[in-house]
Amino acid sequence: MANYMSFYVDNLCCVRGNTVILSNVSFEMAAGDCLILRGPNGIGKSTLLNTLAGLTPEDTGTCTINKGDIAYSGHLDAIKFQLTVAENLQFWAGVYGTDKVASVMQDFGLTELADRPAGNLSAGQKRRVGLARLLVSNRNIWLMDEPTTSLDAEHTALLTKMIDEHCQSGGIAVLSTHIDLDIQNARTLDLSQFKPDQSQSNDIFLEGSF
Repeated sequence: MANYMSFYVDNLCCVRGNTVILSNVSFEMAAGDCLILRGPNGIGKSTLLNTLAGLTPEDTGTCTINKGDIAYSGHLDAIKFQLTVAENLQFWAGVYGTDKVASVMQDFGLTELADRPAGNLSAGQKRRVGLARLLVSNRNIWLMDEPTTSLDAEHTALLTKMIDEHCQSGGIAVLSTHIDLDIQNARTLDLSQFKPDQSQSNDIFLEGSF
């Protein structure tokens, strides 16, 4: 991991459709940082992560994140059901240009599932395969949207350890979750403070309607 890596977000405005979801979002991230996004359902955690990942265009503000450093895990697991677990991870290793499949399957407890078609996995197993892609990617910045969904206590602890080790080695993690994860030096950001007033949302809606 590059120990000089950092990025900042300054007065970022996040839009979904024609509606302002978040406004004036600002924070900084340096190597080793973990930021946990908090807030009620619908506040904009997914929208912010999508914006950081470049999946949703930012409306106004500045975000200096290098998209080439990002590995993103969203609500969907990004796996092909007709491929085996090993084939899914080998596909992503090819995309990212890495050779870490065997070690990642070992680290994430997937070795015994290597030859099983992904479509035959349980919801928790599918989630583990999707999250293993983060390790395969060898990317510095992990963006994760509710990564513990469908995971049992054992694999939630394993994911927590995985995130902690990533940050301890100089990586960066930004994730949304409603549960407490024991990650060293993690800080939280309550997105409720960035909820726009109704007039701002209406202005954007009207501008996009003509």
